Amino acid sequence: MDFLFVAFGGAIGAMGRYAISLISVKSDFPLLTLITNILGALLIGFIVGIVSNNNNVSQNTVLFWKTGVCGGFTTFSTFSLEALQLIENKSYLPAIIYIVLSVLFCIAGVFCGKKLAMLFG
Repeated sequence: MDFLFVAFGGAIGAMGRYAISLISVKSDFPLLTLITNILGALLIGFIVGIVSNNNNVSQNTVLFWKTGVCGGFTTFSTFSLEALQLIENKSYLPAIIYIVLSVLFCIAGVFCGKKLAMLFG
């Protein structure tokens, strides 16, 4: 049964990621992946914050949201590929900016998500 919660959440997360990829952005910088990863970090931080402040959240709910939705939504593998492609194209400054912004803003997203969860806890 756990697999079904992860699968359904993953499908929703993947559809959300795909929906964001449909936004028309004309740039060589992978802005949509960066935004997706920041939103995913914010969401997983919020989920962890809610769970840590509420003992009534079921394991299935956690699996659905954290493993399923966030796992299907975030795009770390795509981030890694795009960072490598920037490096291979000798776009070193955009690569560095992309890597640094992704790491810093995603960690900040998790932090903010946890703090936001305390407002609802």
